[in-house]
Amino acid sequence: MRFSFLKAIPRDKRFHRSGTLLSKAESHNVTVYHFNCRHMREGNEPGDEMTVTYRELLQQVCQFANVLKSQGVKKGDRVSIYMPMVVELVVAMLACVRIGAVHSIVFAGFSAESLCERILDSQCSLLITADGFYRGDKLINLKVIADDALQKCRDRSFPVQRCIMLKHLSKEVEAIPLSSQSPPAKRPCPDLQQEKQKDRVKKVRPVPQVPWNPEVDQCWLSLLSGVSEECEPEWCDSEDPLFILYTSGSTGKPKGVLHTIGGYMLYVATTFKLVFDYHPDDVYWCTADIGWITGHSYITYGPLANGATSVLFEGLPTYPDVSRMWEIVDKYQVTKFYTAPTAIRLLMKYGSEPVQKYKRDSLKVLGTVGEPINPEAWQWYYSVVGEKRCPVVDTFWQTETGGHVLTPLPAATPMKPGSATFPFFGVVPAILNESGEELEGPSEGYLVFKQPWPGVMRTVYGNHQRFETTYFEQFPGYYVTGDGCRRDKDGYYWITGRIDDMLNVSGHLLSTAEVESALVEHEAVVEAAVVSRPHPVKGESLYCFVTLTDGVSFSRTLEAQLKKQVREKIGAIATPDFIQNAPGLPKTRSGKIMRRVLRKIARNERDLGDVSTLADSSVIELLFQNRCCGAV
Repeated sequence: MRFSFLKAIPRDKRFHRSGTLLSKAESHNVTVYHFNCRHMREGNEPGDEMTVTYRELLQQVCQFANVLKSQGVKKGDRVSIYMPMVVELVVAMLACVRIGAVHSIVFAGFSAESLCERILDSQCSLLITADGFYRGDKLINLKVIADDALQKCRDRSFPVQRCIMLKHLSKEVEAIPLSSQSPPAKRPCPDLQQEKQKDRVKKVRPVPQVPWNPEVDQCWLSLLSGVSEECEPEWCDSEDPLFILYTSGSTGKPKGVLHTIGGYMLYVATTFKLVFDYHPDDVYWCTADIGWITGHSYITYGPLANGATSVLFEGLPTYPDVSRMWEIVDKYQVTKFYTAPTAIRLLMKYGSEPVQKYKRDSLKVLGTVGEPINPEAWQWYYSVVGEKRCPVVDTFWQTETGGHVLTPLPAATPMKPGSATFPFFGVVPAILNESGEELEGPSEGYLVFKQPWPGVMRTVYGNHQRFETTYFEQFPGYYVTGDGCRRDKDGYYWITGRIDDMLNVSGHLLSTAEVESALVEHEAVVEAAVVSRPHPVKGESLYCFVTLTDGVSFSRTLEAQLKKQVREKIGAIATPDFIQNAPGLPKTRSGKIMRRVLRKIARNERDLGDVSTLADSSVIELLFQNRCCGAV
C-alpha cells in the first residue's frame, strides 16, 4: 500500500488557510484553513489569512519529506512534533507518513516533562517544534519548553540529536551567525513590538527570546532551500504503524496509542463522510487542536482523504470577543461545524446576542465531541446556534477507537438531547454488569464492544501486555471502554461518564494517578487523592485532597506552589481547581482510599452510602469542615 491520498485529489482542489474564498464558480474546490496564532502579525488576530491548495500542500509535504530523509529519518523511525496549529504542523505529520516514519504529536499546551516523557517512551529520533505562538493574549514560548524537554532527555541518557524549529513568531534578523542567534524568520514580518490601537489602549507584544543550540537546532526554512518538491511515497503494509498518540492512563503513565495505516484511514474517511454528510460544496470546520485525536482524525486525515474544504483555526472562541466563532462561520460560509461541549457551555454564559449578531445561515450540521453534552447545552446549541434547523451529531469515541463509534447520522437518526444514539456501521456495543453478564433492553452498566472495527488501536506502543490488560482483561472477549452507559427503552445509548480513575476536563482525559503523582513530588505532601467535581463550563474539574508532612501548615502560598508543580509536570490543562488540606483520608481497613466518599465531599453531598468498611469514619466530618470555600 502506498500512503499517498494527496495524489488522488484534483490539483486545483483548494484548502484555504483562512483566506478569502474563491468565486462561487470554484467555491466547491476551496478548503479553508483559518490560521490563528495570536500575536500581532498573523494567526490569532482576525484578518490573518492564508490559502493553501491541495497541490501546494503536496509540494510542501514532499519538500519536507525530503528534508526528513536528509536528516536520516527512515521508515519506522519515530518523530516527535510539538507545534501550534499552523499549516506546517499538517505538513510535518504528512511528511512523516510519506516516508513511512511514525509521528508522535504532543499537544502544545503540555509541559516540558510531558514532552520529555513521550519522547523517551517512543524513542523519537528527531523533534519538530516552533519558536512560539500566542493563545489569545498569552505568549507560549514553545522553543524554551522544547529545549527544557530535550535537556531532561539528555539527563536521562537519551540525547535527541536533531531539532527542527519553525520560525513562527520571531522577527527578521539580518546576517547574524546561527551560533549566537536564532535563524531568520520564514518571511518578513512587522516588528513584534509594534503597538496596536484597540479601544484606545496600546498593547505591546514582547519579542520571544528564542534559545539556539547550533549542535542540535536547525531552521525549517533553511533546510528547505533547494530541496526537490518531488518525493515518491514509501510502500507500506496496511498494518504498518501510522502514528502514536499518547493518552492518559489510570496508572499515571501515559499510554502510547498506536494506529495503523489501512484500517485507521478507511475508518476516519468513512466516518467523516457519513457522520457529517460531507458533500463537495461543503465547508467544514472542526475547532479541535491537532494535538488531540479529534484533530488527527477530523482535521487532518478524515477531511483530506475526502478532498474536503476545511478550516484550520489557531485561536480562542472568546478572542478578541465572544462572537469570534460565528464571525468565522459567516466569513467562510461554514456548513458543517464540529466543536466541544466545553466551548458551547462557555459561550452559553454570554447569551444569544453574540451568536445572533451573525447570520449563520450557511450551517447545515452541528457536531459535538470530547465528552457527553448535557441536555441544556444541547438545546442551546440546537436552538440558538442552529436555529432548530441543523441536526446535531453528538459523537462518542476515544483516542483508542480512532473514530466515531456511537453517533447519530444527520437527518436520518431521530435526536435525543444528550444521547450519542446508536452505533456506527460495524460497531457492536453491549452493556455489562459487574459480573460481566450482558444486559438486555433498558439497562445501565459498563460500555463494551463485542467485535473489532477498522479504526481500533492495535497496541500500546512498546507494551502490548498493557494493551491487553487495560482493554480486555476485565471482561475477556470484550473491548472495555472504561465508560459507563445507559440504554433506554428505544435502544438509545447515553454515556454516563468514566468508571475508572480518569477525569474528563474540557474534553481531555486526565489520569487521577498522574495528578496525584505530581502533587506528592512536592516535599510538603505525603499523600494526595484527586477526584472530579462538576464544572459548569469544563464538565469536570479537579478537586485535590492533600495530606501534609508533620509540621507543615496549609497556606495560599503552598496551594499556589502545588498548582504550579502540576502545571510544570503535566501541563496547564491539569491545573487543579481546588486543593483541600486533608489531615487524613477515608480508607478501608486494607488501606484503599474510598474515592467515592471523596467525590461526595467534593460535591458537598452528605448521602455517603455504606461507609462501614472505613477504618476511621471520624475523618469524614473533618474533611467536610475543611472543604474549599469556593466549592459550593
